[in-house]
Amino acid sequence: MRASMTYAFGRLQGLGNMWWHESDVGGGVMVGNPSISTEVSSFMCLLRRRKVKAGEVATSARAITTDILFKLYHHNHLNENWAIQPYQPGERLNSHHWGGGRARRLLQAAYTIAFVCMLRFDEVLKIQVHDFGVLIFVFISTNYHPDIKPFHLWAFPPHEAHICPVRALAAWLSESRIKSGYVFRKIASGDRIAEANTPMTSEQFLELFRNNLLDIGIDPAPYGTHSFRRGGCQYLHVERRWALRKICEWGGWSAEFSNLTIVKYLISSNDDPVEPREHFFNPDRPPTVKCPHCGRCCPCG
Repeated sequence: MRASMTYAFGRLQGLGNMWWHESDVGGGVMVGNPSISTEVSSFMCLLRRRKVKAGEVATSARAITTDILFKLYHHNHLNENWAIQPYQPGERLNSHHWGGGRARRLLQAAYTIAFVCMLRFDEVLKIQVHDFGVLIFVFISTNYHPDIKPFHLWAFPPHEAHICPVRALAAWLSESRIKSGYVFRKIASGDRIAEANTPMTSEQFLELFRNNLLDIGIDPAPYGTHSFRRGGCQYLHVERRWALRKICEWGGWSAEFSNLTIVKYLISSNDDPVEPREHFFNPDRPPTVKCPHCGRCCPCG
């Protein structure tokens, strides 16, 4: 509801995203967006405390899975979606044709970085070219956050191309030809890359991401800024069978488990089940194939 109010005051009423405050001219004249004010922020914090005290539990954003990324990858790589079309003046994005080859290359790169490095996509959008170093097939993200160590990323095997940041980044940087400044910039009309050195907004990314989910028949409502962070954490633990301490070290998280932060990423009633409940003890459940990571016949295969 607050997001709707912020949008209505900011976009529909033209008040922008400046915080609500008294004008410099004085006289009790208020300017800015009423939804972005100290009073409203204080109310939201108190409301959350009351809800928690009453026993309500916040629903986490649903985790993105490798299966969803697989479907997105193959849909975006269809010829009609991946091809770069010539610019046509006056062309506008819509629900049926919301993005061309450039937009989809950007999304694939952002998806894989957010997933494998367990980042929120608002963190991904702030990455700049100087945050990367290239060493043969190794991409190293430098400390754009001082408390996070570099991420060393090698090219994934062909069967995991749908979650490979190296391949996705190479495709995006080759097409965008961005050599300095922000890596993920706003996509303008006609599938053009904005020339200004400003990052894509979280709002535009979320809109494109949700349209992409609709392409493959998935309801986008349960997914949000933490979907890739949670999905990457679950992928490393369930499919790659990383130890919790290793996951924390990779993500730059505290290894102090007393606050159970990592458990919140691994377990949520909002996520899709790894295995149907009716198959837990079913001796005739469908067989699994050999796991490419651990070499065992297990559900992660």
